[in-house]
Amino acid sequence: MNVLAPNDTTAKAALLAEADLIEAFIIDVNGVPRGKWLQRDKAKALFGSGIAIPRSAFLLDIWGRDVVEGGIAYDTGDPDGLCVAVPHSITRMGWAEGNAVQAMLTMREADGGLFYLDPRGVLARVLERYAAAGLTPALGVELEFYLVDPGRSGGLKIAPRGADESGWRGWQIDAVGLGEIYDYEAVLREMLTTAQAQEITLETLVSESGPGQFEVTLKYSTDALRVADSATLFKRTIKHIARKHGLTATFMAKPYGQWAGSGMHVHMSVLDRAGNNIFVGSETRAAPVLYNALGGIIQAMPDTMLTLAPHANSYRRFAPGVHAPTYGDWGHDNRLAALRVITSDPAASRIEHRVAGADCNPYLAFASLLGSALWGIETQADPGSETLADKRGPEAPPLPIAWSSAVDKFADSAIIGDSFGTEFQRFFTATTRREIGEFRRRISDVEYDAYLKTA
Repeated sequence: MNVLAPNDTTAKAALLAEADLIEAFIIDVNGVPRGKWLQRDKAKALFGSGIAIPRSAFLLDIWGRDVVEGGIAYDTGDPDGLCVAVPHSITRMGWAEGNAVQAMLTMREADGGLFYLDPRGVLARVLERYAAAGLTPALGVELEFYLVDPGRSGGLKIAPRGADESGWRGWQIDAVGLGEIYDYEAVLREMLTTAQAQEITLETLVSESGPGQFEVTLKYSTDALRVADSATLFKRTIKHIARKHGLTATFMAKPYGQWAGSGMHVHMSVLDRAGNNIFVGSETRAAPVLYNALGGIIQAMPDTMLTLAPHANSYRRFAPGVHAPTYGDWGHDNRLAALRVITSDPAASRIEHRVAGADCNPYLAFASLLGSALWGIETQADPGSETLADKRGPEAPPLPIAWSSAVDKFADSAIIGDSFGTEFQRFFTATTRREIGEFRRRISDVEYDAYLKTA
């Protein structure tokens, strides 16, 4: 998986060797790049023995601070691990000055396996289970984000570009229109060009339901790890390009209280050893195995919610009457359900998972989806009754749409321990509980407005 031909590897090595600087980084449990700048003389190490990065770099909170409760930084003396490059990630950074080259890294254990806190390793281990079963998952991704004007519109914290002092620009929403794309044309064209240079295939770009909100579609692929890499590298790319143009690209799940949130919808099918889609049925009904996969995803969804909605802001997306589901339900071509079954083209029969926020770590979200789907296939799980329009099946489990409840579900789940490993489960729980503690210590303006004089 992700193996380059010898000539390609030579070309990547040459790219590193000729660089003015190398930006080398891992992706931590929150999906944040953490790394360092290197001189070109370190290029060989990225393909060989690796470069040293503290193992604790994977276990930082969202503000970049050590999570002491995890026991990685202080209890062990904060040792280094050795990181090697993911070959296909080695490309020029089109947004940077000079000949700057990036290299995404993975950390290896002494036996050559991926470090247990490396999110790529979590997903890779789930994919190994598919391979052992003679199956290959195929994934496609729809990813939403906002371009915002940071503190430059009427003194507001964030606002759409061109907003007046009140921030009012809401009537200019241009969902599925072209006007908004043209307004941000310079940023979006550079985004498309730079993504293509990194072999990130963006099949579509569309204006979404908020001012300055867009959605890109990443090409369907049978290399799920590569899809996760592409989603992660795309987020990094648009953030850098937006900054270059005086904007901020944000994948916050709900940056504006009054406008649409940003989600990450994942389309999934599964192929057998011969490359056939095992979900194929008729135009009205998929093969039974698709519904078994649904059953596994639905039964595990309350436990996996934290990987789909990892932060405080994530839970602002979930409310009755919007397209962010609050129950683990399913329906044929039903965008109101958590899981949409698509069979209009039988050969392309698939599941669309509609719960994750754009702020999730793609590696962990994919691992949750794929791990629970495989469990459902192996146990012939029952998905329960179908949701018809907005009439939900009675068996659909309520999702934990309170952050602390989602953490508790994740922490106590045998399903999570089996899919992610109990050590990762414990450390990710510690990271999130640290974040919860920070929010509890900070008092918001709305609390002062509501209670300071009246309570």
